[in-house]
Amino acid sequence: MTTARFSINRFILCGCSYAVVLLMLLLPLVLIFTEALRQGFHAALSALLEPDALSAIRLTVFVTVIVTVTNTLGGIAAAWCLTKYSFVGKRFLIMLIELPISVSPVIAGLIWLLLFGQEGWWGNWLAAHNMQIAFAVPGIVLATLFVTFPYVTRTLMPYMEQQGRDAEEAAFLLGANFWQTLWQVTLPDARWALLSGILLTTARAIGEFGAVSVVSGHIPGVTETMPLHIETLYNGYQTVAAFSMAALLALCAMSTVLLRTIFEHSFRKQPS
Repeated sequence: MTTARFSINRFILCGCSYAVVLLMLLLPLVLIFTEALRQGFHAALSALLEPDALSAIRLTVFVTVIVTVTNTLGGIAAAWCLTKYSFVGKRFLIMLIELPISVSPVIAGLIWLLLFGQEGWWGNWLAAHNMQIAFAVPGIVLATLFVTFPYVTRTLMPYMEQQGRDAEEAAFLLGANFWQTLWQVTLPDARWALLSGILLTTARAIGEFGAVSVVSGHIPGVTETMPLHIETLYNGYQTVAAFSMAALLALCAMSTVLLRTIFEHSFRKQPS
């Protein structure tokens, strides 16, 4: 009787889970691709080849590459520091690293405007030196760096903590320097975690809207990334073009998430 009741509860729970996934995840994706192809594949492709659309794609790729490389290096350094050493203020540093996860992206964009906008703290100095950060590409990069910084660090930290310091101390005793120890001892054991964090950072950088929307100025062909361009197209009643760009953005996000899942699965299958 207990086994039958457990089977029924499991069936109900699994059914509810699948229903939520279908309604909240798969159905919106189906609708996006349906609307994108409503006038045919040629119309969708033509919308993506428009000058403003190509500019948005190029800017998104440019920002994503810079952000991913920077946050990968910074994330590795932060994870190493937090897991290999004990120091005063360690918990506070972890709290600061996790801050972008809990702070609204819109607030992050406003912070950069407060610092670098025309009326900001350093606005007059930047204007006097013919430098522009807010409403320009540097502001977009800074905003995206802020919101994506925690992912590599938080993904690497559990694996680096499990490693301990024995292998690294042995490498140092054998004459290896810091970089040799990092690349040949520490990171090989955490490579799947590192790749997972990189892909998560990439996915977030590609799809970031809130912080970028505030700090970019929404200038078509200049400071519009793919998410911002989607909003511009949709507000301009260019439905097919908006959903075509949304479909491309969804494909990019799904690809990174799929790769991350594959890497995590490969890591779990490795013998401990």
